[in-house]
Amino acid sequence: MQLHIKNLIAGGENQQLDFKFEVADARKIARSLAAFANTEGGRLLIGVKDNGKIAGVRSEEEYYMVEAAATLYCKPAVYFESVEWEIDKKKILEIIIPKSDRRPHYAPQKKDKYLIYIRVNDQNLLANSVLMKVWQREKQKKGTRLRFTDKEKILFNYLQQHTQITLTKFRKEAHISRKRAETILVNLIVLDIIEIHFTEKGAFYTLNPNQEEMENDSPGKGGS
Repeated sequence: MQLHIKNLIAGGENQQLDFKFEVADARKIARSLAAFANTEGGRLLIGVKDNGKIAGVRSEEEYYMVEAAATLYCKPAVYFESVEWEIDKKKILEIIIPKSDRRPHYAPQKKDKYLIYIRVNDQNLLANSVLMKVWQREKQKKGTRLRFTDKEKILFNYLQQHTQITLTKFRKEAHISRKRAETILVNLIVLDIIEIHFTEKGAFYTLNPNQEEMENDSPGKGGS
């Protein structure tokens, strides 16, 4: 079973894996736990350096720091499981966080400021209001119907020419309010027509490669 951990480490940090040399700050660990729970789930390997070198868990207290991060500093609390491994006489603590059906989970950026984090590649990034509204819509049982107006046409034409667009740019191009721009983007994301991407500088939107022929379909067609 040690091969399981060795293979994980060999693959390096990614969308669903994060290495932690040690757990010294429960608030920082809370961001990782919340980010995994808010995205596709993942694992923390504690006692492993960023370069993949096994250092080993230094103290039994590290588990309790993770527990505090999950229960005290994640709102709502994040569920996790833990497994201890011993490799080359060094202990590694594997923390397994499943994708949550209770998202969004908030974690502290500063002492009293709680924000929503998501996992993007090997980083924990801040979510935005569009993604939060997508999550809310996905929880609703009713379907989403698309009205193909001139505003949607402006968006599609821009994306066909420039590949990607930000919320601010869309508002300026379509001359619409932030609320309406967000509603249009949320509808299109829920229908898998538009994709949302996150970077350290913010979010941008692209056409779903599988839906780029959408404009050739009937303009008033709805989806659910």
